Amino acid sequence: MSTLVLRDAEVDGGRVDVRVEGALVSTIGPPGSAPAGDIEIACRGGALLPGLHDHHLHLLAMAAVAASVDVSRDLDRTIGAAHARALPVSAIRAVNYDEVEEGPLDRWRLDSLAPGRAVRVQHRSGAAWVLSSVALEQVGALDAEEAGIERDGSGRPTGRLFRLDDWLHARLPPAPPANLAAVGSRLASLGVTGVTDCTPAATVDYFESIATAVRTGVLPLTVSSTGGPELSEVYPPEPLRRGPVKIVIADHALPPLDELGAWFVRAHRAGRAVAVHCVTRAALVLALAAWQEVGSMAGDRIEHASVTPPEVMAAMADLSLAVVTQPGFIAARGDGYLRHVDAVDRPDLYRCASLLDSGVAVGGSTDAPFGPDDPWLAIRAAIDRRSQSGARVGADVGLSAAAALNLFLTPLEHPGGPVRHVTPGAAADLCLLDVPLRTALLDPASHHVSTTIAAGEVTFAT
Repeated sequence: MSTLVLRDAEVDGGRVDVRVEGALVSTIGPPGSAPAGDIEIACRGGALLPGLHDHHLHLLAMAAVAASVDVSRDLDRTIGAAHARALPVSAIRAVNYDEVEEGPLDRWRLDSLAPGRAVRVQHRSGAAWVLSSVALEQVGALDAEEAGIERDGSGRPTGRLFRLDDWLHARLPPAPPANLAAVGSRLASLGVTGVTDCTPAATVDYFESIATAVRTGVLPLTVSSTGGPELSEVYPPEPLRRGPVKIVIADHALPPLDELGAWFVRAHRAGRAVAVHCVTRAALVLALAAWQEVGSMAGDRIEHASVTPPEVMAAMADLSLAVVTQPGFIAARGDGYLRHVDAVDRPDLYRCASLLDSGVAVGGSTDAPFGPDDPWLAIRAAIDRRSQSGARVGADVGLSAAAALNLFLTPLEHPGGPVRHVTPGAAADLCLLDVPLRTALLDPASHHVSTTIAAGEVTFAT
């Protein structure tokens, strides 16, 4: 069993030596007290934190982004350029489409930009795809009767597909293996050691490549996985942890209350909590009505809570629900929210402080790749609540720097729960900063991460 010694680290405000044996922190003592280890790291007073936990992201989608075209700035020019340089039989996969910034998109617009080519464009939320005519034909969508395939007044598919990821994936040609190594390296460089993959997959096959990547060390992370209601009774492949059941309340087609309640009951009977996707006021109210109808259980949580009116917070607290939210969207999309979100909803965007004040547990996440993957950007946004232009977003006050960091320091199975600490016997999942914590919190940024350790192994070092 190898040993690792971190010398002169700041832990909970004091300067100490920390000895790691195997995958656990073994001892903490005064500087110079630890015997020599197989690996020694000079910390020079830098803060040693538990590794950060991102409570909601999508690992395979993060890997896919690397092989995709980003259309967030100029869709027409970007698709046109990709078409011009691609081989004749190649398909184009694009991400980060925003209808507010780039205008309506359908199969006919894509056909004009890339004639004769299969093009798939993912909405920035991950909730929808737009396919060209060739792509629609390839996946059999022209004659399919799936409810998520939008049709115009003449019955023709428009190219817009809503919440049909699994259906679409099953009909696409086999793709090369996802490059999860790049995802693992990126997350390690940010100080992240644990994540919850919050994808509502309908089959357990979705998790096989993730499990293999964790098992082989390609993904140097602890990974909790969700899956959709279809997988309520299913265990993910080892070594993935079994997380809550992901339930999506689709904004374009709200489910009946009794159907939503039945999903909750199915998950609870299988001994699993639910993680419910709520990005609108209507979705949140519907979810709360379902919980009030069938009851909640420990671990039940609301994903995003993008719009949270104050009048529902007491009900959230009474049901002991946690919220997993993404302050990073304030920084990344805040200016667009201020221009385009209904005025009645703007004060209620991405609340943190008022939820905590109401007794609601709050965990932090990035929703990568649909939001910025850097949790330190989210920490900063939770503090200052400012958009890229510097405008304040929402009615909530900002969190203290320590409280903002704590959003990412809670256990994977309990977002918003007790903050983890570096103590003897704790898992050796650690994030070493290059400055004391007080200094880092004056300027929360990932460039302060100097070393990341997962299960006692160094996964990143500057």
